[in-house]
Amino acid sequence: MSKDVRSSTEVLEELKKYSQVNITVSLIKDASMKELNSKYKNKDYPTDVLSFTTGEETEEGVFCLGEIAVNIDQAKRQAQEYGNDLEQEVAELVEHGTLHLLGVHHKEDM
Repeated sequence: MSKDVRSSTEVLEELKKYSQVNITVSLIKDASMKELNSKYKNKDYPTDVLSFTTGEETEEGVFCLGEIAVNIDQAKRQAQEYGNDLEQEVAELVEHGTLHLLGVHHKEDM
């Protein structure tokens, strides 16, 4: 683990000092997700979810943890593949994105 990657426990401890923590969730389609994945991950295909850490505090003391982009087209395909309804699949992708914002990452991303 590199020095700049914090554990989810460390992130959660830090977030306890705020009275409000916000995460923005956007539902986007394949084409937009492909653009984001290409621009930020150098991967020329749409993926199911991307997370972007913001880490900013507003003047009102609200901490903006980050943004999650969920590919609704991919969510529909995965829901069918995994036997989920669309709502459940989107919820799982938001959960996955939130874990990334909290510092949990795939081994291959390290």
